[in-house]
Amino acid sequence: MRLLYLTYLIALVLTVSSCSYKQNQLLFHNPATTADSLQQATVITPYRIQPQDILQVRNLQSLKYIVDDVPPSTSTGSSSSNTIASQGQTYQVEEDGTVTLPALGHIQVAGLTRPQATKLIEDLYHKILLKDPIIELKVVNLKVTLLGEVKAPGNFPLTKDNTTLVEIIGQAGGLTPQANEKNVKIIRGKNKSQVTMINLGDLSAVTDPRTILQNGDVIYVAQNNRAIRNDNLQSFNTWVQPALLLLNTALIIFTLSRQ
Repeated sequence: MRLLYLTYLIALVLTVSSCSYKQNQLLFHNPATTADSLQQATVITPYRIQPQDILQVRNLQSLKYIVDDVPPSTSTGSSSSNTIASQGQTYQVEEDGTVTLPALGHIQVAGLTRPQATKLIEDLYHKILLKDPIIELKVVNLKVTLLGEVKAPGNFPLTKDNTTLVEIIGQAGGLTPQANEKNVKIIRGKNKSQVTMINLGDLSAVTDPRTILQNGDVIYVAQNNRAIRNDNLQSFNTWVQPALLLLNTALIIFTLSRQ
């Protein structure tokens, strides 16, 4: 009988220990004592337009010379045309670094930052066509990939300059209870050889310039130790529990046969 009770005790311990644990994350709790030194040590380099980039261009004053006029035929067609006009037209940067714009032709934009390209296009339209153009230019193909312990991993567009890690994690719904907030990696570079470790438990992470994301970055949020132990225990239980069940059944049969 003692052996039977011991088997029951082992099964109970394994069942209880495999239960989920409560989230114990603490974000941004340390004072930002290193923010100034991080700001000085890191130089933020703005993105420069490259061949194959997709530019969205529109004139905030008049869309006539940026978006092709589409004559409204039906209510559906008119709605579609208005949507295109409100968003602006897109143009691809060619391999030679030029983009072809209505009334301007080929414009060299590769190597320019977004504000520089915007100013160049505004000046050219002002010289030959428009009185006071206000050009809005976006590079719409820029994105980062977010993996690991976030609620909605995937690809996220960089819709504005200087998008931060905290903003992207917020777009993904935040961290999961299994996340290790002290172990967040930003993997960067053509060969993904540059790895930056970020501790979101430190308040300085909010202003850390290293968290400003660049096109092609891969962000990985690791599991915390408790989640890893829990996964290992779950794997252990998948083969231990059937063995215990078999042993328990054998002990019950043995005990009954002795009575």
